[in-house]
Amino acid sequence: MKHSRTPSQQPFFFLSGYRAANRQAHRLGMLLMMGAGFCWSTGGILVRNVTLTDPWEIVFWRSVFMVIFLLGVLALWHRTKMLEKIAEVGRQGALAGGLLASTFFFFILSVTRNTVANTFVLMSVGPFFVAMFGRIFLRELVPWRTWGAMAVAFAGIVLMFSDGLDSGRSLGNLLALGVPTAFALNVVVLRRAHASVSMVPAVMLAGIFSIIVSLPLAWPFTPTLGDLTILWVMGWLQLGAGCVLMTIATRYLTAREIGLFALLETTLGPIWVWLGIGERPTNTALVGGLIVITALLANGLLGMRREKE
Repeated sequence: MKHSRTPSQQPFFFLSGYRAANRQAHRLGMLLMMGAGFCWSTGGILVRNVTLTDPWEIVFWRSVFMVIFLLGVLALWHRTKMLEKIAEVGRQGALAGGLLASTFFFFILSVTRNTVANTFVLMSVGPFFVAMFGRIFLRELVPWRTWGAMAVAFAGIVLMFSDGLDSGRSLGNLLALGVPTAFALNVVVLRRAHASVSMVPAVMLAGIFSIIVSLPLAWPFTPTLGDLTILWVMGWLQLGAGCVLMTIATRYLTAREIGLFALLETTLGPIWVWLGIGERPTNTALVGGLIVITALLANGLLGMRREKE
């Protein structure tokens, strides 16, 4: 009986082909995650171009268009088994969808009360929140470099909050921190349950939940045709396509690499608003944001270097 060889036991020519295929898959994952970050980064500029002033109505219409998009994606991928795939997510998927839906509310409510730059930077501390909650609830070890990066990032957040007190944006800052908090709790729930939940059905459930919650608060509807067009782009491109691209990228990238590439959202989001409508954060907020991004980037790069070693 012949035993199959592991990649390290294969002849050199096979090993070279194996490594080349891995490199190609890794490059594909990086391109997909870059696309996801680009899609997500358009959220701020799109919200700023909507004439609607009610954030609940923005959440409602964006979620409606996102659910339509994801239903189409699921139908294309699974065809007659679409309902079966949605049902497979179970209670863990429903809870994950509820937590994800709360991030939709926090984002829109924050960006309508804050600068886009402050919102995106405070959202970017998600990896730190995941590590901290994982330590508290799952007793997972956290490297010392991550604790150090958290301390540095916290100093940047305090600086941004001190600026928010002067400009009346402290509530917007608190709401922005709700996004990484809910996301981190979502990760903890899935790890504790050892669940393997398909991302796309969970995202669609999040859209359905947010529609149900926001509907009574958004009524009566007052969107213009231009608003509906922008909200359609938000539902399909900014949120729907971004989540689908990240779902595919998770096949080829580590969680740390995904978190690192997700910084594109934080970096590009304020730039689009700055270039598009001239919304510039204060100097204090810029310094605080730079401290947070530097801490995140350093922690991610050091972690990737350690993994390679």
